[in-house]
Amino acid sequence: MPIPARSRQRRGAGGAAPASPYALPVILAVTAAGAATAAVLAPEDGRRWVWGTVVVAWICIAAVVSRASVLVRRAHRRAAEQGNELELARNAWRHQSAETSRLVDVILPDVIDQVRNGTGVEEALSTVTLPSDPHLQRLLRVVATELATSVGRALEAESGLEDVRAQLERDTAELRRVAEETLPAAIALLREGSSADTVLAKFDWPHNVLLRSSAERFVRELAYSERRSAAAQAASAKALSRVQAKTVSMLADLREMQERHGEEVFGDLLRLDHSTSQLGLMTDRLALLMGGRSSRVWNKPIVMESILRGAVGRIAAYRRVRLHSSSRAAISAFAAEGVMHLLAELMDNAANFSPPIDEVHVYVEERSAGLVVTIEDSGLKMSDAAMRRAVESVSGRVTDLASLQGTRLGLGVVGRLAVKYGISVSYRPSSRGGTGVVVLIPPQLVAQRHEPLPTERPRQAAPAPHSPARPADEPRLTLPEPAARTAPPPASPAPAPATSDVTAGRGGATANGLPVRAPGRAMAEAERTRRKPAAQTPADPRVPGPALDAGSRFGAFHRGRRRAEGASADGDTHDTVPDA
Repeated sequence: MPIPARSRQRRGAGGAAPASPYALPVILAVTAAGAATAAVLAPEDGRRWVWGTVVVAWICIAAVVSRASVLVRRAHRRAAEQGNELELARNAWRHQSAETSRLVDVILPDVIDQVRNGTGVEEALSTVTLPSDPHLQRLLRVVATELATSVGRALEAESGLEDVRAQLERDTAELRRVAEETLPAAIALLREGSSADTVLAKFDWPHNVLLRSSAERFVRELAYSERRSAAAQAASAKALSRVQAKTVSMLADLREMQERHGEEVFGDLLRLDHSTSQLGLMTDRLALLMGGRSSRVWNKPIVMESILRGAVGRIAAYRRVRLHSSSRAAISAFAAEGVMHLLAELMDNAANFSPPIDEVHVYVEERSAGLVVTIEDSGLKMSDAAMRRAVESVSGRVTDLASLQGTRLGLGVVGRLAVKYGISVSYRPSSRGGTGVVVLIPPQLVAQRHEPLPTERPRQAAPAPHSPARPADEPRLTLPEPAARTAPPPASPAPAPATSDVTAGRGGATANGLPVRAPGRAMAEAERTRRKPAAQTPADPRVPGPALDAGSRFGAFHRGRRRAEGASADGDTHDTVPDA
């Protein structure tokens, strides 16, 4: 591209005027006239020399002036040529500026738009007027090519970004589906005992390798953990079932000794019975938390008063419990043990969290919605946080053993029993200053009352399941009913279950003379009972001995304690419930 001339040269070239063609002759004529005048005016003697000097000087001046004139003309011609070149350069610069402006303002934006829209470089250049300058043409082609390359890369990057975004959305949707639907269902199946392979084959897992491997690893680890937990719970439940069986056997032995020995040791035996009942409560509590069952099963409805007495007899602070019940309702056999255990846990909790000198009052009311049992203590009121934890525990929502405190397992057992039998347990402030618990036993757990009808004794009737023991000379072919299954649990330190067939359930044997063990009793005890001498049996085995109900045993226990403590006792220990 031509470089514009400097401004000083432009001013010199433009300001110099062309020399006149008559200037040189005029200068020579004037010089000659002056020299001639000088020679004429010179003295006569030196006039010749003056003329010679004047001629020589004039010749020199003429030569110099001529040379200067030539140089000046040449300079003028060069200046004119340079002026023409400068004008050409100016014109070229103006044209170049115009093409550059058009290239920047018109051609390049048009080409850029076409290339961005997907038009090829050559096709885009063919639709515009290219600059006349080859350098600008090359520049335009280079810019268009690089722009096309950049646009192609940008399109590829955008396409890749869209693919990544779509993949991310799919992975997010799969992750949300796995987190909200698949994993909860898989966890539920694993907790029900399904294997990891079964769960993995049942559900549709993510297609993403990382998500799929993570979910599979989680399922397998959880399955392994659930297997270990189930094995541990099964082992614990099995061990606790043995402890429960041993506890029931000990209770049977103690109650047999209570019947065999006199009242002088009756109080001591009842204290041992009460301690064993507390041990049974603790083992039943752990067994229920481990997924097992209670150690006792009843085969007939239990009246509500016996339910309450049995619950009181299982706790340590039984002396502080006051029962206020006139209900004649009975709890169905299948739910009697659960209701008794639930009430025992709530009574024990109320007694433990109230001052040792205060009493716990239990009220029973019959309503159309069921039986309402209210347990009130006089302790400190529960805080809002403690009340929320207690309500959550008895609601049955807390099923994780890790969330239960090691020393406070009773409310967790209450929650499980409440869910199992449909019992409602709620907390409220007590009118006695402490906390009240309202237990609503639904009607389906209450046994229907049947009034006995007068019937004639059949002449030849088969022996009833609950008939007294047969004579000693008749073999016992049926399994006798144990005492632990035919009456409610102790109401006090150890009131034994009382039914009409208490003695009939002892000492059973098969036709071949083998001892028959009642559920909850040791085989050795059955053998000892079978081998008792006939002198220790009633005179008439068909007439059962007097059956002691829970109230009678409870009163006998306290009478034995008063005799053991001496006549000087001032009545500081009084009956928890009235004797029957």
